[in-house]
Amino acid sequence: MSTSRRDFVRLSAIAVGGLGVGPLARGVAGARGAGSAVAASLEAPRAEESLRILVLGGTSFLGVHQVTYALERGHTVTLFNRGRTNPQLFPDVEKLRGDRSDDLTALEGGEWDVVIDNSASIPRWVRDSAQLLGSSARQYIYTSSISVYAGFGEIGLDESAPLGTLDDPTVEEITGETYGPLKALCEQEAEKAFPGRATIVRPGLIVGPRDPTDRFTYWPVRIHRGGEVMAPGDPSDPVQFVDGRDLGAWMIRLAEGDVTGVFNATGPASPMTIGEMLYGIRGVTSGDATFTWVDADFLAEHDVRPWMDMTVWVPPREGFEGFARVECGRAIAEGLTFQPLAETARDTLEWFQTLPEERRSQMRAGLPAEREADVLAAWHSREESPQG
Repeated sequence: MSTSRRDFVRLSAIAVGGLGVGPLARGVAGARGAGSAVAASLEAPRAEESLRILVLGGTSFLGVHQVTYALERGHTVTLFNRGRTNPQLFPDVEKLRGDRSDDLTALEGGEWDVVIDNSASIPRWVRDSAQLLGSSARQYIYTSSISVYAGFGEIGLDESAPLGTLDDPTVEEITGETYGPLKALCEQEAEKAFPGRATIVRPGLIVGPRDPTDRFTYWPVRIHRGGEVMAPGDPSDPVQFVDGRDLGAWMIRLAEGDVTGVFNATGPASPMTIGEMLYGIRGVTSGDATFTWVDADFLAEHDVRPWMDMTVWVPPREGFEGFARVECGRAIAEGLTFQPLAETARDTLEWFQTLPEERRSQMRAGLPAEREADVLAAWHSREESPQG
């Protein structure tokens, strides 16, 4: 079964940048407007030193978790964005308005300890902001992606693995082929402007409350609905993901420790399979779900795509043996932790159920119910056929 790199990176681009997805799950955290089901932590101890943190973005997915945790730790946060996504969040935080593509005026003359860049996928954006801020901050933390790697044929890819390249490095159009190499060039721009002072974080699949892509969310929602659930491939196929709250909090701790370098940042700490993930999710839902495992070849024959239709999962076939087996030992050694799958699944479902009906009826990933039923019927028909 072939897995398109384009399918993988198309939603990876959305996952890091994020999209506005409506109200939060459980009220507000004080006057900051970050619900407890989506917050990195509402009981984080105060940091020993208060930092001035500039977040480029900060009001969508990962950024919300970072800002919430940073405020709980006692840091002073400034947000720079266009003011279009969830502008009501964090009313007591300084907000600078501008545009990464052509208007950085609001950043001129400012001073911060740390810059966190979540929103750039075009090297020029990183170059312009990092060069402008090179003498205004001590550290630049850039949110990259494991998409930067040239391939996933090797199990245990670490931070030294070859990166993707472009024949024309001036290209700015983001496609399935260019996204990863462009992120790699963004990393280089951050390191040029902040030599020895840059931190590059390469997440894999970011999941949990506020995820705009629905890739992980599909499974808690589908399993909660109950009935016969089509499960992809073999239960032993590996999966990797990181809760955005864990990732966001850890990145703030990197800032507190002035930690630099390059880090793969996905999880969990111990290997997990798609079977363990699905049965684990079922354990925290109230549905009566049963799983029917449909092999990868049959799914391919029926145009059911890994990653997009059967989310989180990519079969470990040729060229993708290492896709869900990326080595994250450096990040774990530097303090990246992972909350239990049960908490991520429960909180994700809880958050999703607070969204408007129109949004909940339009899942952005996963297999529609009618399509799932059709493929399951075909699978059972094949099993029952004398020639099957």
